[in-house]
Amino acid sequence: MSVKIRLKRIGRKNRPYFRVAVFDSRTGRDGRTLEIVGHYDPIMKENKGRVVLDRARIEHWVKLGAQPSAQVKNLLKNVPVETEAKV
Repeated sequence: MSVKIRLKRIGRKNRPYFRVAVFDSRTGRDGRTLEIVGHYDPIMKENKGRVVLDRARIEHWVKLGAQPSAQVKNLLKNVPVETEAKV
């Protein structure tokens, strides 16, 4: 089973909101997740609270062979993460 870390859209029309989640690679974008490891709100004005990730769980899944998507890599690398919380 190939595992991916990618975004799952849960926002309404014209108001995107995403969960950072671990998926089986064959699952659709909004399909069943293995674990939710954070969330991302692209419309939030201030940076504090815009991205919340559980880095320990992400590192755990990466050690097990999970591949982060391009957008998740970008969130992990470029966006300052203010807090770490379990979602």
